[in-house]
Amino acid sequence: MNAGLRLVSQAALYAAFAAFIGYFSTSPAFEPIAPGHALLRISLNHAGQRKSACHVRTPEELAKLAPNMRAAEDCPRERAPVRVKVELDGAAIADIVAVPSGFSRDGASVAYRRLAVPTGVHRLRVALADDAAGTFDRVREETVTLEAGRVLVVDFEPGKGSILLR
Repeated sequence: MNAGLRLVSQAALYAAFAAFIGYFSTSPAFEPIAPGHALLRISLNHAGQRKSACHVRTPEELAKLAPNMRAAEDCPRERAPVRVKVELDGAAIADIVAVPSGFSRDGASVAYRRLAVPTGVHRLRVALADDAAGTFDRVREETVTLEAGRVLVVDFEPGKGSILLR
């Protein structure tokens, strides 16, 4: 094949490839959120409380242990799962149970959900339980205005012990 024919063939293939990439970079149109909906993101990274309380060892129990193992308290490592309930206008839209991570189930519980919700003014209620009994002791209720295409993030800040809406 001569050099001129090869260059023309190569240019034609490059043009076809560029047209292919150009078409699929704009079509079909991608909409991450359906029209008339907003996005509610639930993001959680929180270590629950210990599943059971620490046990204080008696002097007899300490005497039975090797000298390097004589800690006054015996604390189990396992943590309770974290549970999050989200209600929108009185209807439950999410009930998440996040189990602790780690081989001994002693790490943080991690959860992430994306929920498409209708736009407008809504009553949002978020409750969090992080103890072994499953008591929802952290609750936040708020009236929120959700606009089309917007994102509302529900997060938990362990340092303050509060549920955040951003």
